[in-house]
Parts: sequence; structure tokens; C-alpha cells
Amino acid sequence: LKSSTLVQRAAILSEYSFGGIMSTENTSKVTAIRERQNWYIHLCYTKKDFNECLKVIEEQLRVSNGQCEYPLYIKALILRQTGRIEESLTTFQAALILNPQNVNNLKQVGRSLYLLGKHKTALDVFEEAERISRDDREIWHNKGMCYLYLKQYDRAIECFNNANSIQRHEATFSQMGRVYRLMGNEEEALKVYMDALETSPENPEILTTLGLLYLKLGNNTKAFEFLGNSLTYDPKNPKTILAAGSIIQDNQDMDVALVKYRIAATQTPNSAQLWNNIGMCFFGKGKLVASVACLKRAVYLSPFEWIISFNLGVVHLSTGQFASAFHYFSTAINLQPTYARAYMYLAVALSRLDDFENSCAAYEKAVELGPDYLTHLNYSITLQRNDERERAKEQFDIFEELFESVSAEGGEIDPDILQQSELMKRAFE
Repeated sequence: LKSSTLVQRAAILSEYSFGGIMSTENTSKVTAIRERQNWYIHLCYTKKDFNECLKVIEEQLRVSNGQCEYPLYIKALILRQTGRIEESLTTFQAALILNPQNVNNLKQVGRSLYLLGKHKTALDVFEEAERISRDDREIWHNKGMCYLYLKQYDRAIECFNNANSIQRHEATFSQMGRVYRLMGNEEEALKVYMDALETSPENPEILTTLGLLYLKLGNNTKAFEFLGNSLTYDPKNPKTILAAGSIIQDNQDMDVALVKYRIAATQTPNSAQLWNNIGMCFFGKGKLVASVACLKRAVYLSPFEWIISFNLGVVHLSTGQFASAFHYFSTAINLQPTYARAYMYLAVALSRLDDFENSCAAYEKAVELGPDYLTHLNYSITLQRNDERERAKEQFDIFEELFESVSAEGGEIDPDILQQSELMKRAFE
């Protein structure tokens, strides 16, 4: 602490002294004045009666000339919880001046700086707190959070590991898993979340995160298992319901998926992802008008979500509204220019609109982005319809080669694809 600050403190304390010398008896009296309302302040804060709490705090600060650490600390906590973070930072700093060796004051100053986005400054404060109390889990955890937002992922993981070595905590595991996912290391993230599950086996958030991670890795069975366990402990969690419903939907059980989505809709009625999934459920059931209505609500809620525009394009293509389909596929491509199937369906729509040249260009772009047997089959059909027999045969040969490899792997095959391929074979005989 600076010498000037010490002089200021001495000047303030001298108000309670006699002849400039504080006796032990007078020191006790001053302390008693400062702390006499601490019990009531604590009671009001824990009851969340913030108005009464602030009223008592202001009175106590007035009586003690602002020299009360605990009321300042609680006032700062209340200010932060009500969104006045800059004011809370100033108040925590005032408490820190009164007691610079109190590690809790330092931690809260660092926390407020972190919430204000001043991660480097917050890191310096946590470093200072670490020098006072090295074996404090919260300090290491908060340092890890600062490094996370500074994108120094290796140092963030090191801090989170140190925090867990002092005391294992689900929040630290969750953030460490998040760091691994940001680094693209899904397998390590999976291990971290499994470790977290040992600490908190009934935590629905961790179970949901594990389910979503398995879903991303393509293991739907494991994903559904963890999501189901999560719903056991929190049956109304919309994120979990949405993920579980999508797996059920993928298994073509649309009615059960819709029942799940109905529960989620009461919790998050403005979720674009939810309405997107409901719309595709109705599409799977053949209720195209309801499907379009749900998808248009979804695109209204989230106009920059490319998959919603793509799905609207697919539905309009199925209803024969090729101009509308073209519009939605174009939107999807503008938002996500690397998704090959969007170009393929755009090519189909253009073909139906008698724009053969641009249709071929769209097919070529789809092929360029990655091999897909469906793209080559549709390209072959379009070429055949426009009397490009040789090019159509080339595309069909590529389709057969890719299709055989997919069939050998035991993948699910759409009956319509088998039917169209048989018709094309006959056409080339």
C-alpha cells in the first residue's frame, strides 16, 4: 500500500482518537461502531432484500465515515448483481484500500474487471491475489477464464488443472472442456466431461453437454443415453429436449419428437432451432403447409441461420414452387457457401426453371466442394433431360461408384434413389 494511502487512513482514524493516540479501549469502541450492523446487513443480503440492505449500509457508512469494510463489500456485490458493474468495481476497490490483505476483496476486484472485459488487468489482480493465497481454487479458476478470453488456451488449461488439483469443481471441468472444444480436440473434451461426471453424476448440464458432444461425434446411441439421463433430473430443459427430439426425429419417429418439442415450446417459445425442427417434423409427416408456417416463424426469429433457409428451400422444392425454392437456396448459400447440397438443390430448382446453363454451373460447384453420390445422380438426370447423353453417362458412372461404396458400408439408402438409378440404367441401355 502506498504511504500516502496510509496517511489518509491515519487521518480518518484520528477522528476516533484522543489527542492523536488511540487506546486499546477506544480502538475496540471504533470497531464496535463499524461492525454493529454487520449481522443485519448479512441477514438482508441472504434474504435478497436489497433495498433494506442498501439502506442499512448507507447509514452505517455515514456513521463510520465510510470506514466499514464489510458494508462496502456487500454493497459492491449488490451493485454487481443489479448490473452496475463499474460502480461495484469502485466500491470493491474502496474495501480493498481498507484491508489490502483480504484476498476476497482482491478476487472481487478481479471478477468485476473480468466482467467489464478487462481481462489483462483482471489477470494482474488475480496474480496479486495468488501471492497472498496460493491454494485458492477460485483464483486459479478465474485466471483460467481470463486466459480463455485472451485465447491463450494452453495456459487456461494449466490454470484449470491447478484449480482442480486444489478442489475438483464442475464449473472448472465445464470450462476446461469448453477450451478443448475451442481447440478442436473433441476427444480430450469428452474425457474432461466424463471426469466431471464422477464429481457430479446427477448434474443435468454436464449430462446434456456429453450428449451433445457424442451427437457431434456421430455416436447417436451414446448421445441419446446421456440426454435421457439428463431429462431424468431436469425434464423441462429445452436444450436437452431439442437434442433428444432431433435424434428421435432422425429415427423417423415424428410423433414422439413432436411431443418432446411441445414441452420445449412452453419453455422457449422464441427458439428458432425449435421451430426449425418442428417444421421438419411436419415435413416428414407430409404436412407441408404446417411445415412452411413453422419454418417461416423460425426464419423470422433467426434470419441469418442458414439451415432454416435451406430447409425452406427443400420444402418449396417438394411442393413444386421452384422460384421460391431458388430464393431460399440462394439465401442459404450466401450464409453458408461451403455446403455442397445447397448447390445441388439450387441446381435442381434451376433445372426445373429451365435454366440449364446455370444449373450445370451449380452442379459443378457442388461436385467441387466434395463427392456426393446424390449430386452426381441428379446431375446425370438433368443432363439426360437436356439431351447431353454422354455427359449424363459419365456422371451416372461416378454415381454408381460412390453409391456402391456407401452400400458396402451399410448406410441407409432412400428407396427413391434406388428407383431413379434403375430408371437411369434403363435409359442408358
